[in-house]
This record gives sequence, C-alpha cells and structure tokens, in this order.
Amino acid sequence: MRQAGRYLPEYREVRQQAGTFLDLCYSPDLATEVTLQPIRRFGFDASILFSDILVIPDALGQKVEFKENIGPVLSPIIRSAADLDRLRPDEAIDRLGPVFQTVRNLSSSLPKDVTLIGFAGAPWTVATYMVGGEGSRDQADTRLWAYAEPAAFEQLIETLVDTTAAYLVAQVDAGAEVLQLFDTWAGSLPEREFERWCIAPVAQIVKQVRAKYPAIPIIGFPRGAGLRYADFAQRTGVNGVSIDVTVPLDFAKNTIQPNCAVQGNLDPLLLVSGGAAMTQEVARILQTFDDGPFIFNLGHGIVPQTPIDHVAALVDQVKGVKG
Repeated sequence: MRQAGRYLPEYREVRQQAGTFLDLCYSPDLATEVTLQPIRRFGFDASILFSDILVIPDALGQKVEFKENIGPVLSPIIRSAADLDRLRPDEAIDRLGPVFQTVRNLSSSLPKDVTLIGFAGAPWTVATYMVGGEGSRDQADTRLWAYAEPAAFEQLIETLVDTTAAYLVAQVDAGAEVLQLFDTWAGSLPEREFERWCIAPVAQIVKQVRAKYPAIPIIGFPRGAGLRYADFAQRTGVNGVSIDVTVPLDFAKNTIQPNCAVQGNLDPLLLVSGGAAMTQEVARILQTFDDGPFIFNLGHGIVPQTPIDHVAALVDQVKGVKG
C-alpha cells in the first residue's frame, strides 16, 4: 500500500512544491524524495514507488486531473468502440519515461536490504475511471457498457493489459524487484464478470511480464473479492495476494496461503486508533500466518489522519516478532 502521503509533514512540504498531483508523479526528483521519506522514518523492509494507477490512461492520451475535494477526473470518457480510437497505446510507454527515471533513482538510492516494489492498476479498475470519468461507488457506467457492448469493452481491456504489462516490464528494467497490481474495484464484479474482467486480464499481464522476467515476484490485490480471493490466488499466477480488511484470517490462511504469500490486512483505522486494540490485532494477524509466506501490511491505504507515532509503534511490534 502507498507509504507516503498526507500523514507525513515532509510529504506535505514536497507536495506544495510540486504543482499538481500528476506533476509530482512525473517529477523524478520529487517522486524519489517522497518515496524515500517513509523509509527514512520507519525503516520498512520494502519501499513502494510513489506514483498513481491513473498514469496509464494519462499516458494513453486521456486527460487526467486531480481536483480538490473531488478526486480524479478523466476526459473525454470512453463509452464506445469509436472512443477507443482516441487512445495512443503506441506512445504510452515513452510518455511514462519520468516514472522509470524515478525507479532508477530509487534503485540506486535505497538501502540494499530494502526491496523496491513497482506497481500498476489492474485493467478493470483503471477501466472504471476511463469509462466513468471519475471514481464511483458501484462502477455502474462501466458495468453497463461491459454488459451492453462486451466486444468494445474487451478492446479497452486488451489495450490496458498490453500497456500495463509493458509498463511493468519497463519498471523491472529500471530496477523494480517486486510488482504489485491493484484492482481496487474488483469487488463490484459478479461471479462471471469477475472471471472475465479481473482474473483473466491479471493472468494475461502476469504471463506477459513473466515472458521477459520469469522470476519476478508479483502481488495481486483484488479488493473486495470475498470468496473469490481463492480463485484469484489459484488462477492468476501471482506469487502473493493482498487481502482487504473484510477477509477472515482463517479463510486466508486455509485457502490463499497454501497457494501463495498472503499480504495484509490490518484495518487502517486501527492504525489511527492505536493502543491495545491495534497491538492485539497485529499479534493475531502475525500468529495466524506465522506458518507460511506472509507480508505484514494494511488492508488498504494509510489514511491522512494517521498519527506518526502509531506507525512507529506498529513497525516496532512487527519487527520485534521477526527478531
């Protein structure tokens, strides 16, 4: 999950210098700095590239803006096969050059024992923004188009699969040691659509990346997938699965961990509250997964109101168990 953000005063200072949020993502020096800030403070075992999942539609030629109190706004929206002609996948990787420079900077700047994680948004989630024009609670516009014109929607997904795979390969070229795919809105898909628009595209991306880098570890995060987490773990080819806060620990231990590493899943609001409730849940998570491959993490992103001393206490507790 994203480590940098508004809970860190040093991040807020850099953010003010950058201009727009995308300016920050595309400024290698500034993006490098905010990626390194949490590592300096907390000594995490891994560092995740500071960027955003929506650099892909931006690179494809769809205008992306981040508006105060609204969030991302994309235009013009994609709602037909004709709209797809506006996209420029042949230019996308070149336009993402600043991101790869950030990865190169980090590869040479991070301590040798800190793993560098690159990432991208999974096709379904990225498509929901491209079709809806902004975030939504139920991704209704995208689901309706996928039902009404599945062939056209498939074209968009295929474009995103190929572009995302090339983007991730280029991150590994630049020095990323692990990759993560975020499918934030996977939970809005019914069973058959989950297979078609979540599992199948992620499996294709994994296949394309592994064609060049067979040994690269890949983590998938199909947030909200519920019982379908098990299918995702078995059928996409990922090495690890991030679980959200709703996933029962025993379910993850018994159905996901036998197939791959589990990553998760402390509630970010428990990190905000801190105290005994947090430490007890951290201990329970660690104990549940201690017999298999496991990465301790939150079940979603760190929130702006998180006290810094709570993060430090969490890191001390986890590292104490490891030690």
